[in-house]
Amino acid sequence: DVVSGSTAWIGRGFSCVCVQRRDSDARISFDLTPIQEECLQRLQNRIEVPYDSQNGEHQEALKALWHASFPGTELLGLVSDQWKEMGWQGKDPSTDFSRGGGFISLENLLYFAKNYPKSFEELLCKQNGDRALWEYPFAVAGVNITFMLIQMLDLQAAKPRSLIGAVFLNLLIENDRAFDILYCITFKLMDRKWLEMHATYMDFNTVIKSTRRQLERELLLEDIQQIEDMPSYSFLAR
Repeated sequence: DVVSGSTAWIGRGFSCVCVQRRDSDARISFDLTPIQEECLQRLQNRIEVPYDSQNGEHQEALKALWHASFPGTELLGLVSDQWKEMGWQGKDPSTDFSRGGGFISLENLLYFAKNYPKSFEELLCKQNGDRALWEYPFAVAGVNITFMLIQMLDLQAAKPRSLIGAVFLNLLIENDRAFDILYCITFKLMDRKWLEMHATYMDFNTVIKSTRRQLERELLLEDIQQIEDMPSYSFLAR
């Protein structure tokens, strides 16, 4: 199952050096320009940062997330039962960061809250649609989305090894916040699919897989020149 795309788009700055196929497995490798290497490295540097509960910058980011989520409500502490209201598994969010996305997953949530506050609040408070009795936990879902995107785009590899990864790197060159915006798109799209599928807590992995498939289809559309061109971007509201 070889995925086809626009040769004009793939040709923008990339040199395909090899294609290997064994049964259903296909792997593509691309040479990068210095600018592409720099963009990818900056994002990889962010991905490699673990969440550190003793780091002042990380603590302030976590406080900022609380205040963006619940303005006017005093936070009693970085370890508090209040965090469960946001959908963390326990009273210490750092344990959820350490299991999955690292500090970038907190950065993603904070970017979402600050740049698309209307959509963020709708998802946090589950304001839209006919909701299940057992809903997905908002914050933990966010960490899972960060992890899924890193895997989908193969961002820990030295260079793109898939068509999806190569296309995304071009979008990252156009906008160095492309990953954060894609995260917001993904969260909103996931919630829409959740409602369409009448999903409950146990269906979360199925919904995430369906979301990933749609993202992959949209990223391979020929007219996607910047991340905001993705059809699902229209679901976001500021």
